[in-house]
Amino acid sequence: MEDQLNTLFATFDSEEVTFFADLILPIPVPRLFTYRVPRGMADLVKIGARVIVPFGKNNSRVMTAIVARLHNSPPTAYQARYISEVLDEYPLVTGYQLELFRWMAEYYMCCVGEVMNVALPSGLKISSQSKVQYNPDFDYPELLTEFEEVLLTELKKHPALSYEELGRLAGEGSNVPALIKSLVGKKAVIVFEEVREKYIPKMIRKVRLHTNYEEREQLLVLLNRLEKLPKQQEVVMRYLRHVPVQMNPSLNQKGLDKTILNQDDEISQSSLTTLVKNGVFETFEIIQPRFSDTLSPQVEIKLTDYQRSASENIMKQFEQQNIVLLHGITGSGKTEVYIDLIQQALASGTQVLYLLPEIALTAQIVVRLQRVFGDKMGIYHSKFSDNERVEVWKGVVSGQYQFVVGVRSSVFLPFDNLGLIIVDEEHETSYKQHDPAPRYHARDVAMMLAHWQQAKVLLGSATPSLETYYQAKLGRYGLVELFQRFGDATLPNILLVNTQQEKRQKLMKHEFSSVLYTALEMNMERKEQSILFQNRRGYSPYMQCEDCDWTAECNNCAVSLTYHQRDAELRCHYCGHKDPVPRTCPACGSTKVRTIGFGTEKLEDQLQIFFPGSRVLRMDLDTTRAKNAYQQIIQEFESGQVDILVGTQMITKGLDFDNVSLVGIFDADRLIHFPDFRATERAFQMLTQVSGRAGRRAGRQGTVLIQTANPQQPILQKIITNDYKGLFEEEIQERQDFNYPPFSRLIKLTVRHTDKITSSKAAQRLADELTDALGSSRVLGPEEPLVERIRNQFLFDILVKIERDKVNVKAVKSYIQERINDILTDKGLRQVSIIADVDCL
Repeated sequence: MEDQLNTLFATFDSEEVTFFADLILPIPVPRLFTYRVPRGMADLVKIGARVIVPFGKNNSRVMTAIVARLHNSPPTAYQARYISEVLDEYPLVTGYQLELFRWMAEYYMCCVGEVMNVALPSGLKISSQSKVQYNPDFDYPELLTEFEEVLLTELKKHPALSYEELGRLAGEGSNVPALIKSLVGKKAVIVFEEVREKYIPKMIRKVRLHTNYEEREQLLVLLNRLEKLPKQQEVVMRYLRHVPVQMNPSLNQKGLDKTILNQDDEISQSSLTTLVKNGVFETFEIIQPRFSDTLSPQVEIKLTDYQRSASENIMKQFEQQNIVLLHGITGSGKTEVYIDLIQQALASGTQVLYLLPEIALTAQIVVRLQRVFGDKMGIYHSKFSDNERVEVWKGVVSGQYQFVVGVRSSVFLPFDNLGLIIVDEEHETSYKQHDPAPRYHARDVAMMLAHWQQAKVLLGSATPSLETYYQAKLGRYGLVELFQRFGDATLPNILLVNTQQEKRQKLMKHEFSSVLYTALEMNMERKEQSILFQNRRGYSPYMQCEDCDWTAECNNCAVSLTYHQRDAELRCHYCGHKDPVPRTCPACGSTKVRTIGFGTEKLEDQLQIFFPGSRVLRMDLDTTRAKNAYQQIIQEFESGQVDILVGTQMITKGLDFDNVSLVGIFDADRLIHFPDFRATERAFQMLTQVSGRAGRRAGRQGTVLIQTANPQQPILQKIITNDYKGLFEEEIQERQDFNYPPFSRLIKLTVRHTDKITSSKAAQRLADELTDALGSSRVLGPEEPLVERIRNQFLFDILVKIERDKVNVKAVKSYIQERINDILTDKGLRQVSIIADVDCL
């Protein structure tokens, strides 16, 4: 930035220069906006810094923007407005990040402002609040109503009031917006926007003795003087017990947390206030980090011979390859290998990013990593508050955190010296963002980020994605395999339970086969733990009338409502719509309204009936909404307080529990027969991963029971034998035959409109234009998706398949965007929205 300014100053040495800044604004518009830099801010505005700017008609909105470029060329299409304020003394967004924003906008067919909006934690984006103040030029009191006159009198007593504060003055039931509109119309008040930054540092109020009393002699004089004021003397004595000033006067400068004195019942708060007023104590505030700074490394990791061999092999392959796949079976100790590589990277002076697919997984792994790295490690995920995420962001900028562990949004952190990125469980679909734009895949973004910073990428998984394994087999990625479980533990014994046969013999207990029921019973007798997997939350997927077949459906979406027993409601998992549970059928009035199917909540309920003495916990989206819910559930299960953990796919990913010897899997057939070309791969990954939670302790083989209506399915046989390579060979041939990834790139275009005919018309037009240019073999659709209406919008999907080696993908994307723009500017189709999902899953 300084070099850029020096060049500009040298060029225009003899004349006064007006600078302009191209800014990224967090709005879905495909261009930057040019603003004028006020002369007084010329030295303050820097590339990568945040600024506040007015936006919209009559400058009605206030926005946070990022400076992307500085120059001295005014815009030709409009009059440049002035930047209002500079927020940062030093840039909080690096050059690498700006490059990443631009690349993501182009690659994922969205706007750079949309990338910025997702990338920056909301705590780094300012907010504005409307304020009302008395207009000193108001000269027409006769225009006011009696109530307005009273309100204006109160308003004169304050510099300004918010709408909320004004509402309290006006009283309950008052129409505040109408009242303000009336006063503005009479020019009695002025409405303005007060801009404030959302991030608020955590402040600690402290007290300390005045410097006059730090020396021993003055302190004795003070205590003697307070002999007749015992309560005040006790405050001073209590402070000295915590802060031994007489032994070391320098300790006094750090002071004492005021809450420590306030919590003491023997301390008179009025006495403390008096001592402050009389100059004996002084109060001050300090910024307190929200993350503990007292952690220190406690554990030294020792690798086994085969882990050491894997680590050395990875480092050797990094000499030739920038990306290496670590294919290690569940329980093989991949985390210890990661830790060894992280230590080597940090020792070389570079930064490390460790990506995990789920917050649930961070809760357990973070504890293990903190024992090794202490407070050198930052943690970044969506369950943290805005303020906590801002502190991690600023900690990366300042160099406080050289190592960060987090979920997919961590790729946006302001790294500028990355040496290593680890993508654990790289196959996981959680790395893909679906809404809002950018619809990015964190694994792929991480690779691009590493490319720019010349860092290495390690992809780890027991069940790699076919695309990743294919690249490794071609030699484009390095490949290291780890097929021995840690500590000589063995892979679990996987058994198939025929539910059709159990039903015929009437052995089923609701959703539980007799085999699973007996295994759970025996497991609890041995004081061992069990995990049950059902990839559907709620109590039942739908409610239905036995007499007329009426089904409870969402008013806004073409899906059934899921029954949640604990909240006694029917809920849509797409739009959040809720209905009360009907006592009778709304269609025919019958009382025979029953729940159909089962979810995790129903399994939890049945377990508590079957095993009344058992301790059951459920881990799904409904039970983990609170900030620390994941951590609490995992801690309770890990400590042995829980016998059975029931959960959705979040329990399948990398969790490590020594005492789990049984895993039960429900509804495996639904996973296998899902209508998607990746269904077989996904079923193998999910069932293998959840099976890997069993028997992770040496000397005890775990058991996995998969309930299925068809035990002869080939995919189940591959899961039993852990035959990933057999799965790969079959699936990769099918992908090649039908031109699916990794042999092509997929772009899904979803057309949406509240009118089905309009949506269909726009989708057909887009598909026809694309087919004319690209050919019918590359364009599939339009067709209605499985859920054809969401939030009262009718959906049509078009799938574009582009060969990796024969077609210019960038040109195709540009052509698709042109055709989309044509439709969106058509008068009859302007209300249509078209969503592009590049590399869709």
